Amino acid sequence: MTHGKTRWNAWDLLHKLTDVPQEIGQWVKGKAGTLWYESQQLDHMTGIRIRKEHFSLLDTRLRAALALTPPPLLGSGQGITDKPEYDTTLEMKAGYTAGERPLVQQIREETAQRNRNNVTRTQAYWELFQRLPELHWALLAHMVSRNGGWCMTDLKGELLPYLLNSRQQEHVFAFLERANALIFQDAYPQLLLYEASLRARRPLFHLLRPLHISVFMQPVWELFWERRDSALLTIALIVNEQNYIEERIVQHPVYRKTVLDTLFFYAQSLLQLNQVVFPYDDDHGQQRLAGLILEDFTQLHERIEFGKKLYALLFGIPAVQQGVLQFAGRTRHSGSRSDYWPHLFAAVRQGPPVPRGQLKEWLDGCSLRPGAAPLYSPRLEGAWKDRPVEAPEPGDWCRSADCLRWITTVEPPFSFEMTHEYCFGLNKIELAVLAGDFIE
Repeated sequence: MTHGKTRWNAWDLLHKLTDVPQEIGQWVKGKAGTLWYESQQLDHMTGIRIRKEHFSLLDTRLRAALALTPPPLLGSGQGITDKPEYDTTLEMKAGYTAGERPLVQQIREETAQRNRNNVTRTQAYWELFQRLPELHWALLAHMVSRNGGWCMTDLKGELLPYLLNSRQQEHVFAFLERANALIFQDAYPQLLLYEASLRARRPLFHLLRPLHISVFMQPVWELFWERRDSALLTIALIVNEQNYIEERIVQHPVYRKTVLDTLFFYAQSLLQLNQVVFPYDDDHGQQRLAGLILEDFTQLHERIEFGKKLYALLFGIPAVQQGVLQFAGRTRHSGSRSDYWPHLFAAVRQGPPVPRGQLKEWLDGCSLRPGAAPLYSPRLEGAWKDRPVEAPEPGDWCRSADCLRWITTVEPPFSFEMTHEYCFGLNKIELAVLAGDFIE
């Protein structure tokens, strides 16, 4: 390999990077320690259970809701139209009264305010979970949103600009930002409405419809109000969010053309776009990364099962949950990976970017080589400007009670420790950069 402008497609690059014996040796050694650590957690793991009677109630209520008011098809343009002026007919049709109109508007305004960028969204999830810890999904969303921010800033960080051109960086950021923003725009109003219901001491979930929430979620929230089944609610929210972005993002022709169907997206494992990691300290104060790898983002079923496994990892393994809560409580999200690994990353560049031909190795496993400066990992505000959130396509993804097929019990993953896996991946990215490669 030479330090030139060598052009590789994603498949060539991935095959070439399998021949890294020294790094593989380090990974194997680290993996052995990982397996021992994971085995110590077996006795403490608990599954996320769905109670049969709750599922049966949900099935009955969802069928009744679908029979009463069939939802508009996604993209049909038949969603409820908001008008600035007072319209009694509209409000009766939408399911809320003049007295409830200010609450609906307040929720919309707060959602728009907190949906400015990845940092504001991530903080909003955390603050809500602190107020309402029964909303497990808020903590899960907070941690997944942190990962979204890290992927966004990686595009402007130390390594990926050597592999992706500016056009590719922009396409990936637009894809990540749109998915993050749409999920927040749909989910956060639901959480706020639950909080408003607590203040009112009565359920207000009939207001989900004027907030453009799927018919799927109203019986879910009503059942949660009665039974406080956090597992059922969380899994339902995972199902809802992934179905919500399926047509609007994953099957959208723009994102198919610019990201998902392009060859460089198949190098996502190299770019680590398919990893979600949860930083935490174990019982001995050792810093670790728990997490999972998503094999195929384009598959709806895989994304849902991935989300459920992340939930079981976060709430089914006490060491991970306690460590994550400590990390999230002491570390405000900035978008920089220095938030969790300041020994390896720096939010401020230590010097000007090095020309490709003068690059030297940074990494020795999970540590910096002697004399190497930390890898630049900018804060979000220094990497990307805020951009307005365009209105989502109207319509509802749930058309039948078949939507419930994803509501199942889930067990925590046995293999969850990602510290050495992440470092191995980072070493692969460094190898590609030093080889002078870039992805088509």
